Amino acid sequence: MDATLRKTAVFGWYLLAVSLPAGLTLEALHALKIQVYLGSTMRRELWTLAHAHGNVLGVLCLTFAAVADRFLVDAALVARSARFLRIGSVLMPLGFFAGGILNFEGDPSPAVLLVPVGGLCLLYSLVSAARAAGSRS
Repeated sequence: MDATLRKTAVFGWYLLAVSLPAGLTLEALHALKIQVYLGSTMRRELWTLAHAHGNVLGVLCLTFAAVADRFLVDAALVARSARFLRIGSVLMPLGFFAGGILNFEGDPSPAVLLVPVGGLCLLYSLVSAARAAGSRS
């Protein structure tokens, strides 16, 4: 496994190591009826989305690192895809989480704008990976 894929695998494990306990924390906030969490439907939804996306994207990073050596040929596209995968995997859950910290009359904070930026990074990563897989002869 080359350095890029190793970095992506390590990143995936760390993302899971953050996202999984975040979900347990959300469950505890709910169980203990903490008003900061339960008092805002927007916050509750956004933080749940942050947790879920963090877990799924952590697994995606691990999957990418596991299969890239076998299926992706173009090293430059693999490196670019891995970089944008890591960037998008940070921005999307971070945008959901930060968007739920402050609510403005029922609207999320402007930090939620990180979500579509992260989504575009992830889309670019997937297209790059598809191109790298398609370049196999």
